[in-house]
Amino acid sequence: MRNSLDLDTRPADTRVVVAMSGGVDSSVTAALLKQDGYDVVGVTLQLYDHGAATHRLGSCCAGQDIHDARRVAEQIGIPHYVLDYESRFKEAVIDRFAESYVHGETPVPCVDCNQSIKFRDLLVTARELGAQVLATGHYVASRLAPDGSRGLYRAREEERDQSYFLFATTREQLDILRFPLGERTKAETRELARSFGLTVADKHDSQDICFVPTGRYTEVIERLMPGAAEPGEIVDMAGRVLGHHQGIIRFTVGQRRGLGIAAGEPLFVVRLDAATRRVVVGPREALRTMRMRLRDVNWIGDGSLDAALAAAPVPGRLEAFVKVRSTRRPQPAWILRAGEAGTADGRAAGEIEVELVDGEEGVAPGQACVFYDALAGQARVLGGGFIRSAASAAEPVAASQEERRRAVAAGARR
Repeated sequence: MRNSLDLDTRPADTRVVVAMSGGVDSSVTAALLKQDGYDVVGVTLQLYDHGAATHRLGSCCAGQDIHDARRVAEQIGIPHYVLDYESRFKEAVIDRFAESYVHGETPVPCVDCNQSIKFRDLLVTARELGAQVLATGHYVASRLAPDGSRGLYRAREEERDQSYFLFATTREQLDILRFPLGERTKAETRELARSFGLTVADKHDSQDICFVPTGRYTEVIERLMPGAAEPGEIVDMAGRVLGHHQGIIRFTVGQRRGLGIAAGEPLFVVRLDAATRRVVVGPREALRTMRMRLRDVNWIGDGSLDAALAAAPVPGRLEAFVKVRSTRRPQPAWILRAGEAGTADGRAAGEIEVELVDGEEGVAPGQACVFYDALAGQARVLGGGFIRSAASAAEPVAASQEERRRAVAAGARR
């Protein structure tokens, strides 16, 4: 008989490492697993120099958070370790964050953290500790998919769903990862924390990027990369100079405020050209993107991406629903290959192109584009990639919007 973590072992014989950030979610995760009789070990990662954030509520893995995690571990009676991952975190997340902005992108550091630190380095540590499972407090679900592998699914509570940040999780990682809160609401989690008597039951949720405690990310970039904020021109879409700026790192696609130029109509940042240090602005309609080219695509749907493309009703054009920002709802789209064939393990070696049915405003290179198999509910995560480039509504696409709508609607009904 399989246990609650879907393993053929008794809970007492199943070691589970829980990534404990010091917040209510990971604390309840550890308490639930301990209550169910598992051999639980708590691990907290020190990810950055927390001196400036020690007294700041909601800072991930700052000094207070480490203290809170240790205290919860003592309360529920599990061993607890603090691991210094500071140098790994700086290299894999903070430095990449800064470099991405310098190249005119808008990065998603939480994806990099999950991909490179929590679900790679920490997974290795969990195995070294003899664990069969690594559990986290993410609001996302993991269960067996139709092809027998473990699939990743949206959380029960839509407002709390964190699947956007986990699209880069691999099949191998999903085999050992578990997310006990995916079927619960945040209100239920807090009530559980109170019932366990946890000191973090009413602790504030983390809202900001953990290594930017002030919220001013440009200060972090300039400290890491002196001279990164080089001045340049603000131009319209025809190339006419409208003003000057003090560094493209201060801008993101879709931005309207803080441009420092006077114009007869509202203008938005349409594109950032790192090579020429130009900020290109235009009217709102210029923000609408119809097509994106992706890099570093990860496929965790059934079979391989190439097989899914080949089996699509329109061969080579897979109907799906995609999300281009964590706060936006998925929308219908086509996924098609724009590069060489994929690899046997499901990762695409070439680039993938995504055509949006209705378009999306403010699509920024560096952000993630995540694939789902349905529009609502606990849809399965099929994978995703990082946006390398985007094409506007003014450029031609391979099929008319009406053709795309009909095909995607047919796919959604199946």
